[in-house]
Amino acid sequence: QVQLVESGGGLVRPGGSLRLSCVASGNIRSINAMGWHRQVPGKQRELVATITSGGTINYADSVKGRFTVSRDNAKNTLYLQMNSLKPEDTAGYYCNADITYYVDPNYARYSNLEVWGQGTLVTVSS
Repeated sequence: QVQLVESGGGLVRPGGSLRLSCVASGNIRSINAMGWHRQVPGKQRELVATITSGGTINYADSVKGRFTVSRDNAKNTLYLQMNSLKPEDTAGYYCNADITYYVDPNYARYSNLEVWGQGTLVTVSS
């Protein structure tokens, strides 16, 4: 079917930057809205940023002015540029996407699916 794979997480000092990537693969017909979420153990997953296929963007208040979400539709890839990182940004970061995919090898039929990646860990610490 389809899958999302994130990369780019790691350990960074406060004030530093990281760039996360999320690549979609599979029998993809089109990708609609995409987004980044984050989760700290013991807490609910929270939305970080979303971007529609038309480029409409939404950010959580906590990351506005520091994070930038973008997508490369030709590469089926979502990005999250994170600047001025704070210790409270430490979390597992997950991408998700609303994907229309082909359900048969003749590409005659398709369906929709919300897909989640496996996550990438971001740790902000001195």
